[in-house]
Amino acid sequence: MSVNQGEILLPIARSSISEALGQPLEATENAAWLQDKAACFVTLTQQQELRGCIGTLEAHRSLLEDVKSNARAAAFQDTRFTPLTAKELNLTEIEISLLSATQLIDFSNEQEALAQLRPGIDGVVFEYGSYRSTFLPQVWQQLPDTAEFVAHLKHKAGLSPDFWADEVKLSRYTVTKWREQDLSEHYKKQAL
Repeated sequence: MSVNQGEILLPIARSSISEALGQPLEATENAAWLQDKAACFVTLTQQQELRGCIGTLEAHRSLLEDVKSNARAAAFQDTRFTPLTAKELNLTEIEISLLSATQLIDFSNEQEALAQLRPGIDGVVFEYGSYRSTFLPQVWQQLPDTAEFVAHLKHKAGLSPDFWADEVKLSRYTVTKWREQDLSEHYKKQAL
């Protein structure tokens, strides 16, 4: 994946949200690779503050459909926030994280699990029975301590931050990400 793919994916995400708000925007959707099955997260921010984030952990539909669906869901269905309004759209930055396949981590206790995590690199999926949560690798910026990172993952899943059981599963994935802000900076540098 390259900057060029971000130049296609980010406008698709913005167009999907705009269309849902009754303000259609053009976006190119004819690249062949958009039909490949892929999993992504779409994150919305306003002034560097989270405004919505929804995604898919496993590739089950085309990247095109995943981006469009997750963009709309991040804007209108993230229960932590009120639905995005048309007035807010121009104040909102979009980031797309394309996920690699998840890889199960093998460990026999929590300390072994924590020792295998790669801060700043790994996105992590926490699972215990019906409890499940994930953090993208970008979350390491706010939670650089491995134990604290996993404690917040447990809390996000609905469990106590100090919970642990032998049946806990952890998986990791990496992401390729694009932010509208980075692409605009890329073009500014090229123009110099």
